[in-house]
Amino acid sequence: MKQKTLLATAIAAALVLQTWSVAAQDAAPAQADQGSAKSLETVTVTGSRIRSVDVETSQPVFTMDKAAIQATGLTNVNDILARMPSAGTPDITPQDTLSSGADVGGRYVNIRNLGSQRTLVLVNGRRWSTSLSGLTDLSTIPVAMIERIDILKDGASSIYGSDAIGGVVNIITREKFDGAEANVYYGQNGKGDGETQNYDFTWGHSTEKNSIILGASYQNTDPMWNSERPETSYAQGPRHPTAGLGLGPYGRVVDPTTGDQYVYNHGSQTTTPGAPAGYHAYDSSSTADKYNTQKDMTFRAGTKLKNLYLQDRYKLTDNITLRAAASYSSRDTSSQLAGYPFQSGVADDPVLISGQNAYNPYPGQDVEFFRRTVEMPRITDTQSNLAHIDLGAEGYFQFLNHDWSWDAGFTYDANKIRIQGTGNIYLPHARAALGPTTTIDGQVACASAADRAQGCIPWNILAGPGATSQQLWNYLNYRSTDRQHSYTSDWSANVSGGLFDLPAGTVNLAVGVEHRGEKGNFRPDAADSAGLTTNLASAPTSGAYNTNEAYAELDVPLLRDLPGAQELGINIASRYSHYSNFGSTTNNKYSFRYRPFADLLVRGTWAQGFRAPTISDLYGGTGQSFETFLDPCDSKYGAAATNASVKARCTAAGVPANYRQVDQTGQQITSTNGGQTPVAFLSGSNPNLKPETSITRTLGLVYSPHYVEGLDFTVDYYNIYVKNIVSSVLAQDIVNYCYINNDQNFCNNFSRTATATSNLVAGSINSLNEGLSNLGTLKTEGYDVGIHYRLPETSFGRFRIASDSTYLTKYETVSGPGAVAKTPVGFMDGEDGLYRLRSNLQLDWDYKQFGASWTVRYYSGLKDSCYTATIECSSPEYTNPWWGTYGMSQKGSVAFNDAQFRYTAPWKGTFSVGVNNIFNKKGPYYYSVTTSGTGSSPYNPAFDIDRYWYVSYNQKF
Repeated sequence: MKQKTLLATAIAAALVLQTWSVAAQDAAPAQADQGSAKSLETVTVTGSRIRSVDVETSQPVFTMDKAAIQATGLTNVNDILARMPSAGTPDITPQDTLSSGADVGGRYVNIRNLGSQRTLVLVNGRRWSTSLSGLTDLSTIPVAMIERIDILKDGASSIYGSDAIGGVVNIITREKFDGAEANVYYGQNGKGDGETQNYDFTWGHSTEKNSIILGASYQNTDPMWNSERPETSYAQGPRHPTAGLGLGPYGRVVDPTTGDQYVYNHGSQTTTPGAPAGYHAYDSSSTADKYNTQKDMTFRAGTKLKNLYLQDRYKLTDNITLRAAASYSSRDTSSQLAGYPFQSGVADDPVLISGQNAYNPYPGQDVEFFRRTVEMPRITDTQSNLAHIDLGAEGYFQFLNHDWSWDAGFTYDANKIRIQGTGNIYLPHARAALGPTTTIDGQVACASAADRAQGCIPWNILAGPGATSQQLWNYLNYRSTDRQHSYTSDWSANVSGGLFDLPAGTVNLAVGVEHRGEKGNFRPDAADSAGLTTNLASAPTSGAYNTNEAYAELDVPLLRDLPGAQELGINIASRYSHYSNFGSTTNNKYSFRYRPFADLLVRGTWAQGFRAPTISDLYGGTGQSFETFLDPCDSKYGAAATNASVKARCTAAGVPANYRQVDQTGQQITSTNGGQTPVAFLSGSNPNLKPETSITRTLGLVYSPHYVEGLDFTVDYYNIYVKNIVSSVLAQDIVNYCYINNDQNFCNNFSRTATATSNLVAGSINSLNEGLSNLGTLKTEGYDVGIHYRLPETSFGRFRIASDSTYLTKYETVSGPGAVAKTPVGFMDGEDGLYRLRSNLQLDWDYKQFGASWTVRYYSGLKDSCYTATIECSSPEYTNPWWGTYGMSQKGSVAFNDAQFRYTAPWKGTFSVGVNNIFNKKGPYYYSVTTSGTGSSPYNPAFDIDRYWYVSYNQKF
């Protein structure tokens, strides 16, 4: 009740002050005391709405200015932010070739390893566009327009609302610019691939009243291919080229009588006794009939980015400025997967080779088959277009003998995404091509005249590459189109200024209101949704919600210039949010700053935070995916092998006593890592989701000794606890809750097959529904340490040393009730490297028209799963709840070195040349990475996987 009263009072005060300010300006436009307000400059303080230097320094904010950004030699905002030691692996990266959906191809940021959805991205203090999944694509923000980037590594929901749990990235664009500037950039990996070309042009003009800036940029990044490097050429790494091979391009047929499997002969192979003529027995332990899918896959997707940006500021009066900004970005991304692993499947209407098909080795009997369509790789082209408009006004006025500022604005985002895919098979055409045949003019033809009229050609699917004509591939190939639209409209108003003076300084207040509406839809391809293709099916998504919010922030200086208390102040903020879908939430933040003597600042915060469920979370359609899990009922590796209670529950569910789980190839699993299911599982949304909530605690020191000018030390401790996490109840969790925890509520989420099929044994799970729920918790804590020293100028130039590190002491996740706490600090956890220590050390030098920088990026060693219990396994006896019994392999630390040299010519042109990973350092290969794996740090293998060099030229006019 007190919180709501505080907010109501603050809002009323804001409205009264706004009315008084307008009246005062109308009544006395020429008053002399407006001079102080007139001279004020717009100041953006990340993490606070109060424009005060004291408040700004009390926040744990890491800032990268334009020079620091250019020194990285990177052209994407996400790549720049990924260099921060506090950054983790984003939810989706350009290397996630196996991922699907409208967000694939975008560039994201993840602070504190809390997920990209829990990192809020602002531009000039205002929210940027997010997708239906709550992700902000940083590629839509052109680097050329950026003045600086502030990263608040603290909870800030009391100021900004939802999503500000892991941190806030605030991108500040140029405000004034006179003249013109052009940049040309070219970079390439050491292997000669992954070329990056970047061109941008900026023009600006300022007068006494008006300032306009226009920018345009274009970037083209060529794809990188798994086949080009030994680190990515094989699914299990260069030391194990025969491991992880999948279904091959030579057809495998199932004997309808015995169930034995035979493969079409190729090379020097000969027919096996008992097999059809021209076939040999399939041996699952042999690699001869398998295929390395890595060689057909992109390692990093190719991307084209185009951005236009226009910004204008017009000084309407001495105290009122109108602002307008508009941008349009277009992103085209293309990725490729190997051909589809086509097989008869377990559907109610499976695809079979007809007994009346001329190419059936068992005439008269319908047969099941396996065959990868390597001649037709699966290609996904994604086009994303974002239009952004920002309109507003801001100004200053005098009230209570203090300066006050106000701003009001409206932003609108419209994001349209089109996903086009080729390489999947149109099942009605496949059935026709594998159906009965006849002979017409001595040629084998489809028996149905209607099918022939649509282009049907009989398919000899069991024959190898080269046996299928391009005309038939065109007939089988399906071109799908998915579309996603999302829209955000945001109205806001803020006012802040001084209330009254205390002996220690001015008490400042900031209040504001905001109304935001979110809506969107996803329309999948109709044939995919209907199950008419081999593409994963998904259902449409459509939904909307709105929120009304109000906040108040109060800053109180308590002591100043006293012995033992050069400064002491507190800051209190509270934000009330009402969502149309789940109701209301109030989040508070309390912080303090204390300076016992001039050189030392102590700062700390306690903050509540939240993340509202997204439109996709609430209203997303059902999708499909092939999940990897361990069935507890497996009689060798599952819990049933050692737990009598679990075994009894499995038996009661109708699971055979000696049941063995099979993987996607139909073979029995070989470890407690389980296997990828042969059938697609379903996943969906939940309209009853509640927001995630968090508590963030920070405590830090900033030491700037007066006797060493230019030297600063910072140490900040952070502790973040997130609960009610919105997450899929994954297949592994569902079966564990059912059989191990004996929670019958989860047993209804899946079913088992009673009889064996071509790729499932009796008792196998043949359907499972993964839904969303507010399950689980996450706790993380650690330290950020910074040392920055700008040395006194010497006859050799100016030197600057900067060291920034993050030391992770705790990262604990609990997936749900009764689940074992997972504490993977120092482990390669799926795709996330939870490094104990990440550190950057940079030396920068400037002398007249010359400059150079050297950067060392350090990642501490990680524990990884072993290849096997006896191969690449430093601790075979080591076990933990999420790996099983294969032990642990300790991988060493790695450091990457980057260098840049620059020269500014007399004609205002600057040449830069640089090399990232100058020593071509190769990082460890991690077997626990769930995607294709990399040979270096999980997040940015595009640069770290080998040496990357670049040249750039900047011309100012």
